[in-house]
Amino acid sequence: MSMRCELTGKSFQTGNNVSHAKNRTKRRFKPNLQNVSFSSELLKQKFQLKVAVSTIRTVEKKGGLDDFLINTPNSKLALRAKKIKKIILSKSD
Repeated sequence: MSMRCELTGKSFQTGNNVSHAKNRTKRRFKPNLQNVSFSSELLKQKFQLKVAVSTIRTVEKKGGLDDFLINTPNSKLALRAKKIKKIILSKSD
């Protein structure tokens, strides 16, 4: 099971736990992933995605899944999001 956001590709980050004695041990900062259903107004279809909470807030701010995908450059999208965007763009023409 991947710890990666299916829309933005956000993944874990690495860092250090630092003790009081300044001992450092490696650790991972995991993204807050949630299973969410987004509905596409253009496709009249729901998509079940594993998405970071920060991405959910961004999608709501942009006005929904369709507007988020259309206005976001492909370089900032994950593979599954690019596939959904391609379907939306072909349907909207």
